[in-house]
Amino acid sequence: MIFSSLLFLFRFLPAVLAVYYLAPRFARNAVLFFFSLFFYAWGEPVYVVLMIFSTVVDYVHGRLVDRFLRQGRRGRARGAVLSSAVINLGLLGFFKYGGFLVENLNLCFGLSLPPLSLPLPVGISFYTFQTMSYTIDVYRGEAEVQKNIISFGAYVAMFPQLIAGPIVRYQTISREMDNRKETADEFAQGSLRFLTGLGKKVLIANNIGLLWESVKGIEEVSALGAWMGILAFALQLYFDFSGYSDMAIGLGRMFGFHFPENFRYPYLAVSITDFWRRWHISLGTWFREYVYIPLGGNRKGKKKQFLFLMIVWALTGIWHGAAWNFLAWGLYFGILLAVEKFFLKPVLERLPAWAGWLYTFVLVMVSWVIFALDSLKQAGDYLLAMAGRNGLWDEKSLYLLASYGLLLVVFTVGATPLPSKAAEYLREKTGEKFVVFELLFVVLVFGFSVVYLTGDTYNPFLYFRF
Repeated sequence: MIFSSLLFLFRFLPAVLAVYYLAPRFARNAVLFFFSLFFYAWGEPVYVVLMIFSTVVDYVHGRLVDRFLRQGRRGRARGAVLSSAVINLGLLGFFKYGGFLVENLNLCFGLSLPPLSLPLPVGISFYTFQTMSYTIDVYRGEAEVQKNIISFGAYVAMFPQLIAGPIVRYQTISREMDNRKETADEFAQGSLRFLTGLGKKVLIANNIGLLWESVKGIEEVSALGAWMGILAFALQLYFDFSGYSDMAIGLGRMFGFHFPENFRYPYLAVSITDFWRRWHISLGTWFREYVYIPLGGNRKGKKKQFLFLMIVWALTGIWHGAAWNFLAWGLYFGILLAVEKFFLKPVLERLPAWAGWLYTFVLVMVSWVIFALDSLKQAGDYLLAMAGRNGLWDEKSLYLLASYGLLLVVFTVGATPLPSKAAEYLREKTGEKFVVFELLFVVLVFGFSVVYLTGDTYNPFLYFRF
């Protein structure tokens, strides 16, 4: 079940909202936990057991960490944190990387190990990181231990951010788990945020994604077609993922939670460093707080800092998927970030904003080629096509430009702050009457999204692969 489905919009969401708000306050975490397990089990009936197992494991480990700390047995507490990490990463590694490891062992050493064809549990990359952050936060004294297993289960399984984030560290919402206020204003703002994300996903990402699908089907694509295609993928990925994050944040506010922002206009970045301060912010924060800084961060000299960057970005790459292209994608960004940190930072600071943006835009587009295609050979061929190996343009690319050119322009503008600034300007000019425009916007977005979902079968969710 995904947010951008008629089943979720017209059956699941109304049901959970009705039961949640009719339930007494002490029972609302239980309602969230039950409906979240149902939400997950709808598509993963077997792997819901895995989620319950992770919940129990990290609940017990959190209690152990807290007990050992209170007893002054810090070594035992550290051992409990390590045990939690081993179990969580072991589960993630087995289900996500087991097949990849067996395949490459057979290839490299001529073995005949039976292949592992395990379906990837949806959202496992997200909820394992969340549960690990819990025990670490308790150990660091940054969050109080959760003694109610139902409340902890509601945190782990919470359906708004279960399958695609943002990655919500326990310390972020620890107080809201047992002490939150649901208000009409928060509910209204959450609904608006949810519907904005729904529109981004259904009306923008799905439509521009059709251009990317068309370009991928061309055997020898021209430079014009290749650049249009990867720009379409960049926009599809952004509106798909940021739209889902908006829906998650909006749903969270409807239930009284405040999740962290996950995107901040990444395609306006003027450096690769700036890009990763704007793109998938919760993932970058997680790796910085739980991997990079504990390794040593910036404190142990440039050589080790470079090594730590490579480790973090190799992990970031394979977190996205068990394939060599994802590892290459992560290392690509690691190298770029290291070059900026050690050499280019003074140069980039002196460049005009447009030059920094162009530099970043080109490098990010190259990264999406590595990310989007299944093999490094395919990525290499596509990059050569972008460089003009198959000609600058052809009839197919001109046809696609005529068909999608306007959408590319409009959606590119939509990835900037201009729509928000226009809305703010309208709010200042109209005052209280702006509510009418917001209501009209909500009705139109919801109506068009429902019409699209009713009549179209192209509704992928890109982050299901991760």
